[in-house]
Amino acid sequence: MDNIILIFLCLFTGVAFQYIKAFPSNMHISLNQFVIYVSLPALALYYIPKIEISTALLYPLGIAWLGFGLSFLFFYSIGKYYGWSKKLIGCLVLTAGLGNTSFVGFPVVEALYGSKGLETAIIIDQPGSFVVMATLGILVATMFSRDASNPQSILTKILLFPPFIAFGIAIVINILKVDFPEELQTVFHRIGDTVTPIALIAVGLQLKIERKSKHFGFLGLGLFFKLIITPAFFFIFYKKVLGGTGLMIDVSILEAGMAPMITGTILASNYGLKPKLSSMMVGVGIPLSFVTLASWYWVLITF
Repeated sequence: MDNIILIFLCLFTGVAFQYIKAFPSNMHISLNQFVIYVSLPALALYYIPKIEISTALLYPLGIAWLGFGLSFLFFYSIGKYYGWSKKLIGCLVLTAGLGNTSFVGFPVVEALYGSKGLETAIIIDQPGSFVVMATLGILVATMFSRDASNPQSILTKILLFPPFIAFGIAIVINILKVDFPEELQTVFHRIGDTVTPIALIAVGLQLKIERKSKHFGFLGLGLFFKLIITPAFFFIFYKKVLGGTGLMIDVSILEAGMAPMITGTILASNYGLKPKLSSMMVGVGIPLSFVTLASWYWVLITF
């Protein structure tokens, strides 16, 4: 419950800061950069060396990796058909393709399924959502940004992206089956804990819901895909096609219906991919997801 309170408190704090003249109007840019260059690398260096790789990860991992691929196919196809801008396509792919599997997902899953369910949620989040964001997410953000030029430039930006560098180091450490000294792990963990409050304040600073906003149609489509289509796809695929049953399957499907990832929004904003729309995806998506998640939980226990 404390995670849920933290989410809304930080989001509303960011919105309130819009009306305080002491805070510069572009303050969110500095906060975004802190998350990208400091918080996310620390998170990768703390969690990824601890992941145990096995075939048991396939179902929960599919939620993040297949979910992002589904988002790309869906929005890229529609965007090309209707002639959307690259920035709009990239924004929707990122925000609707990456789920908030930790800060919203963890407390919801723990409340519904207990500590056993939380074990699956952690697998979905760390080698799943976080790694997708640090690899495919960066690739999409770079390809669809205004600065995208040639393959060499795109590759350079990905390789030099701080979370990706941290991810590479952490993977090597994982393969070698070692970890950082405990003192350093504690430091990484504390710095990593700043992701949620800082990212949400940055989102709140950019969150402006205008009555006549041209983004409402895209917002509705993006959230419908993230909160309804994605979990429906995995419900049919995992339960009906593959015949999967049990706690791991149910938790995976529920996590597929989580609101958009906060750091995915920061990534989209940092690359100039419709910052207002990306902020609305989180600002509207998080409270709305509690309604849709309750509906999906009913579906899971009924069918």
